[in-house]
Amino acid sequence: MAAPAFGVLLGVAYDGGPFSGFARQPEARTVAGELDGAVRAIDPSGSLVRGVSRTDAGVHARAQCVAFDTALDIPPRGWALALARHLPDEIAVVRAARVAVGYDPRSHARTKTYRYSLLESVVRDPFRSRFTWRITERLNQQAMEGEAAALVGEHDFRAFRAAGDPRVDTRRHILSAHVRPADGGLDIVVTGNRFLYKMVRIIAGTLVDVGRSRLPPGTVSRALASGARDDLGMTAPPEGLCLEKVTLGEAGDSAWPDQFPRD
Repeated sequence: MAAPAFGVLLGVAYDGGPFSGFARQPEARTVAGELDGAVRAIDPSGSLVRGVSRTDAGVHARAQCVAFDTALDIPPRGWALALARHLPDEIAVVRAARVAVGYDPRSHARTKTYRYSLLESVVRDPFRSRFTWRITERLNQQAMEGEAAALVGEHDFRAFRAAGDPRVDTRRHILSAHVRPADGGLDIVVTGNRFLYKMVRIIAGTLVDVGRSRLPPGTVSRALASGARDDLGMTAPPEGLCLEKVTLGEAGDSAWPDQFPRD
């Protein structure tokens, strides 16, 4: 078996609805598993893929960063087009570039941006139900913006993680957090250096609970001070969440297309 001589970095977009998350799991359909199969359909000696974010079941991505190693000298355009033939409709390669063998996107990630989409409607929209959380009450955007502003900066976010997160270091730096009007609802957009397990979904659920007056203003500040998960709101469902953008310190060479869509 030929030794890997080339590294490839992919930008991948996907509808996470049909998958049990990004990370491979035995006897479960995952995004990483589908990508592994596509790579090995072209190069049986190719490595397993390495992703920048382990998105949960049902969570989407516009710009997941994925790397793998291969023995084949195929240009980035060739990889992007060839992989497309072996991937399901819910997954698309939107960018490919050359990187060093062993490149791990996680060690090169500088910031990640997540968008959580809310639909304010008393009736279901079948065209958006897979990608939004439908809220039947009118949300107080101003109150939600106030809570989002309290997230900005470097804090101990231990209250903002789900049970089962084993990490000891829970300090994270949120660069920006906004609640913006969107088509028929609101978008919560958060950019940070790193995130804890289900952190963005807990943020979204808390902001929504403040926005519909189930929690009082100042909830985020109190939880940052107490470190108690019980001081926050619900964990928002996965379908509204999307990994929107990842900024890498080293994004590869000879990229095709030159940049991610929307950059």
